[in-house]
Amino acid sequence: MRKLRKLLFFTALFVIIIAIPALADAPPDPGGDPNTGGGTPVGGAPVGGGLIAMALYGALYGILKMRAFIKNHA
Repeated sequence: MRKLRKLLFFTALFVIIIAIPALADAPPDPGGDPNTGGGTPVGGAPVGGGLIAMALYGALYGILKMRAFIKNHA
């Protein structure tokens, strides 16, 4: 019972920590007339750096798992 209470407490704490910043700010002004084409879109996030890091960490994780598998089964 104590373990369940602790799990529920930390789950609620995690949800609160994630939910409060999500409610903090309004979205940015889209800028300009939305009916005109062209221009730079507002609020674009760079994807390249995070995507490369995630691919590298995934490859490293796979290599470590394969090494452990080979070590245990060889």
